[in-house]
Amino acid sequence: MTKHLLLQAARGEAVSRVPVWLMRQAGRVLTEYRAVRDKFKNFVEFVKNPQAAAEVTIQPVDIFGVDAAIIFSDILVIPEAMGLPYEMQEKKGPFFPKTIQSEADLQNLRIADPENDLQYVLEAIRLTKQGLNDRVPLIGFAGAPFTIFCYMTEGAGSKTFSKAKKMLYTAPTLSHRLLEMITQSTIAYLKAQIRAGADLVQIFDSWAGILSPSQYNEFSLAYIRKICEAITEVPVTVFAKGAFFARAEMNNLPCSVVGLDWNMPIEESRKVIPNKTLQGNLDPCALYGSFSEIEKATKEMLLTFGKNRYIANLGHGLYPDIEREKVKCFVDTIKNFVF
Repeated sequence: MTKHLLLQAARGEAVSRVPVWLMRQAGRVLTEYRAVRDKFKNFVEFVKNPQAAAEVTIQPVDIFGVDAAIIFSDILVIPEAMGLPYEMQEKKGPFFPKTIQSEADLQNLRIADPENDLQYVLEAIRLTKQGLNDRVPLIGFAGAPFTIFCYMTEGAGSKTFSKAKKMLYTAPTLSHRLLEMITQSTIAYLKAQIRAGADLVQIFDSWAGILSPSQYNEFSLAYIRKICEAITEVPVTVFAKGAFFARAEMNNLPCSVVGLDWNMPIEESRKVIPNKTLQGNLDPCALYGSFSEIEKATKEMLLTFGKNRYIANLGHGLYPDIEREKVKCFVDTIKNFVF
């Protein structure tokens, strides 16, 4: 069995040091990323180019020395593969020209066939694995069904996702049918990523925090559980931003790793989630601080989490205007830290 630090930590094994990677590590903090991005007229075209996706996936491994690569893609490839295409509007974010509002709209959707509908992601994974040459493991990922549901019903980002939440209240049967279709598509997609070479996978529930605890259990966690139960080949990480109220339930999920955002206290989370490896959780905005402040905050985080059953990361993705040297400071502090 491979001795990659990240996989050891995910499996709960003892490690020589804490492994580190960053959400959105392949992105706009790197001029090298922007140089590749500028070759394409839009983001969707960029995502669908396997060679470009593989190149930017590997960049942070070479530049920052992180302990894992995460395939460059987007969570919204799933609704497109189901028959609901999206656009990525500059400075605005994702936009769906059509949304799901009724039973009739469901008739136009299908369960995604990743080998055909998402072949470009699978090819990017294969190319990335070749380029990495087993230096570090490769993380595959997908959006949690409820987060994908939000975009498919709302049509764009939102502060409240009131249209999506309205559907939960006014059309729960329709909501569950759509969530089930997304779930089955996501299971097929993640299994295809694993066959292509992903060493572990992460489920991103970006909009978990907009639901009440009871709604979260019914409309999100139940479907995340289905995915975790289906993915037995590699470790699974669940990252549900804002779902501090669901940490005890996450301890009972059949996953290996639970990601924490910066609003989830570390010591409390260790007590509430004793059976999992934890990942996180420095506030990305801490990287706007001075080098000494970043080093201090990072060391405090490491000491509180402890060495074992821990993967160092931020509590959310890197912001585009964070200086790359500040990111390197964060990574180097972790790699050089001695408990």
